[in-house]
Amino acid sequence: MPWPAVRRVRSVLPVLPVVAVVVLLGLPVTPGRAATPADAASALAVLCAVVHAVRQARAPLTRTAAVVFGLPVVGIAVAAAGAVTTGDAVAGLARYLQVFVLVPIAVLLLVRDRQGARLVLWSLLGLALWQGGIGVRQYLTGTGASYQGADIRAVGTFGPSDVMGMATVVSLGMVAAIGLALGTRARRQQVLATACALALLLPLALSFSRGAWIATALTCGALLLMAGVRRAAQVFAAVAAVCVVLVGGFGLGATALEERLTSITQVADAPDQSVVDRYTMWAAAGDMWSGHPVTGVGLKAFPAHRDGHASLALSSGSETGGAGQAYRRQPLLSPHNMYLLILSEQGLLGLLTVAGSWLALLLYALRRLRRTVRARDCALPACGLLLWQLVNFLYSDIGGPATILTGVCLGLAAWWALARDGAPTAEAGPR
Repeated sequence: MPWPAVRRVRSVLPVLPVVAVVVLLGLPVTPGRAATPADAASALAVLCAVVHAVRQARAPLTRTAAVVFGLPVVGIAVAAAGAVTTGDAVAGLARYLQVFVLVPIAVLLLVRDRQGARLVLWSLLGLALWQGGIGVRQYLTGTGASYQGADIRAVGTFGPSDVMGMATVVSLGMVAAIGLALGTRARRQQVLATACALALLLPLALSFSRGAWIATALTCGALLLMAGVRRAAQVFAAVAAVCVVLVGGFGLGATALEERLTSITQVADAPDQSVVDRYTMWAAAGDMWSGHPVTGVGLKAFPAHRDGHASLALSSGSETGGAGQAYRRQPLLSPHNMYLLILSEQGLLGLLTVAGSWLALLLYALRRLRRTVRARDCALPACGLLLWQLVNFLYSDIGGPATILTGVCLGLAAWWALARDGAPTAEAGPR
């Protein structure tokens, strides 16, 4: 094997545990099971990162990276001390540290160069195409999750109990595709990534996830503007043409999509029950925080305090069914807003430390992006994935198997923004 090829293979070997986390999310989800194969792979990735850190003769993280990922530990630990039960404290502490500290650090350490970063990005794109393809098939065959009395909602392998799972995966894949297309001058990668992004439009639409639509539109628009106004105009025109063909020409989900889009603006004027529930829980989260402004009500304590702060407008739960599962009523256990969830459970301390670390990471990533002309094929999608998470957190919070991808996205952004010795600009062999 030629020496450049050997170098390329060796450069991607450390990142394979991260790729495994992404790939294993393509497996069907067992209803009611807390841990998934992707979670096990994330533990392996953390272990590999620990081994890598031990083998180094220097500190694995820069001082800035240590501060950025050390801040959330403070807020999370204090909130865990105020949890209602010991079980909630342990479970909440483990999940928060896994998603917001351990997995991002593991990705930061295991992604050594642009070759490894591109592999992770393309694996995200491949997962999105896989889940999106399953979702489109569910819509066309009427085997998806129940939506307005018909089993047409595309949910992929995540099932009706996690309707946001496929929407999250497809959205992240689209952001990665747009970033890969805009950040390279290689014609083949531009064409392939653009084709993948256009292909993901349909499953994203059929997910009927308003929050994912908003976050994806804003993030992709931001990436396009970063790449240039002329290119942004061209891409917007292409996307509009595809949407007209899919919805106007073939009528794919036209009525349901129109109703779902209209419901976004119906906050005060005849909103549907899901909108009423969301804003009621937002108000309840704010009321919890007002009673415990500094440290919140405790980690995973929102369900225990919900009924004491929510108005009578809140329904008893959401109805789920279809996609191979029986009808059930699923309780509403979170405000579906990550910032309000942190504020209610962890108070101002948690918001400043946890959300503050995300903001610091975004600022460092954007500053480095502005100063560099190289590695933009990795920089743009890394910044885009982080931005998508921060926007989507306005309409969702952590929960479900796809949550582990939040840690992967934070890790990719950290690799770009905080890796030592200019690692993001390194390349394994000639391109």
